[in-house]
Amino acid sequence: MSARAPSKQFNLTSTDFGTGFSWGISTAAYQNEGAHNIDGKGPSIWDTFTQKKGTIYKAQNGQTACDFFHRYKADILLLKEMNIPNFRFSLAWSRLLPKGYGHISPQGVDFYNRVIDFCLECGIRPWITLYHWDLPQALEDRGGWMNRDILGWFEDYVKLCASLFGDRVTHWMVLNEPMVFTGAGYFLGVHAPGKKGLKSFLPAVHHATLCQAIGGKVVRGLVPNAEVGTTFSCSQINAFSEKSKDIRAAQKADVLLNRLFIEPALGLGYPSENLPILKRLDSFKKEGDDQKLLFDFDFIGIQNYTREVVKHSYTVPYLHAKIVPATDRPVKTTLMDWEVHPPSVYNMIAKFNAYSNIPKIIVTENGAAFSDNIRNGAVHDPERLGYLQQYLYQVHKAQQDGYKVSGYFAWTFTDNFEWAEGYFPRFGLVYTDFPSQRRIIKSSGKWYRDFLGNVP
Repeated sequence: MSARAPSKQFNLTSTDFGTGFSWGISTAAYQNEGAHNIDGKGPSIWDTFTQKKGTIYKAQNGQTACDFFHRYKADILLLKEMNIPNFRFSLAWSRLLPKGYGHISPQGVDFYNRVIDFCLECGIRPWITLYHWDLPQALEDRGGWMNRDILGWFEDYVKLCASLFGDRVTHWMVLNEPMVFTGAGYFLGVHAPGKKGLKSFLPAVHHATLCQAIGGKVVRGLVPNAEVGTTFSCSQINAFSEKSKDIRAAQKADVLLNRLFIEPALGLGYPSENLPILKRLDSFKKEGDDQKLLFDFDFIGIQNYTREVVKHSYTVPYLHAKIVPATDRPVKTTLMDWEVHPPSVYNMIAKFNAYSNIPKIIVTENGAAFSDNIRNGAVHDPERLGYLQQYLYQVHKAQQDGYKVSGYFAWTFTDNFEWAEGYFPRFGLVYTDFPSQRRIIKSSGKWYRDFLGNVP
């Protein structure tokens, strides 16, 4: 199948996935809400990080983003027009708790109540992500994810959210992609808060993994009918060659990118056998932590976009492995320089399905950025449409092969602020003209609308 045009071989309908399959679209607070300091909202680490020179493409920021804060009704009505039955969005911690703990913002509570209520009024089920990377800056000033006190801060935050919204929200995700926000934010320093090195990364990993379970337990305790999940970034990993050193490098990358956060929750411990540096996590453990890491999630969200090819490298400390860029290989790529490799989502579903105690898997993010342009008032994006169809074909194939996949959420609703890449890569099924905030449903969005038109 070609990624350059809609596949002529794609003849599936949404009903082919079964009546219990959850269809939706995903967003995140900092990427689309805007209103960064309105109604008493406190600054997050991304508000701070985007003000640092050289951190973001063209020094852009999410202060306005898609202005969802002011335009939520029109956007939710657009979701309804697009036949989206499930809307995944995150709560901005510092909009509810400006300092991360203590004082509750009544205006922040009111905003999310209005969003949830209007979703339900429009027949759209809200799926809440509790943490999508925007830690309150006041907590980062006290060490953030490196400080074990975050276990209490996070528990109190989740208790607040579950108490406020659990009467209407039944689907909850605890963390979004912990490997990304700890790796990019506390090891590489390319995301907020811009910390670097193992001394930052390892405590952040352990505390995030603990919070993953703590948050799940809190929601389940306060919302008896809740479906509780959490989401993981994941990529198919292939060795660059059949040389043993490249195979070992690929195994290490797999530990870091796919196994690090899920296996402790499942009672398997940290996967240090293939990546010995992870044994240093033991220095951050306290008595009883191994038990505190455990939680039986109702579903696991996997977020797959591509695959990675990995080779041995002496120059990369600790890992001795590096990713071979897709642009250095003869493959089709997206605007993010990610390889278009549809079998990757099938293989990741199969990989996570192999864990014995995962009840079901939901693809909670999948999508692609390509160059989009308005022509005659329309946005024609055949590459994205082809991408979605090819990946959905693989999701259906996984389902037919007996894997426990029961949902698919496209990333993302509207073009938005894509973290360090700013507004350059457009992932949306809806085009955002940022100066005017005009929305234009792209060809891919119209196709998804029609594809979902017969969802029961």
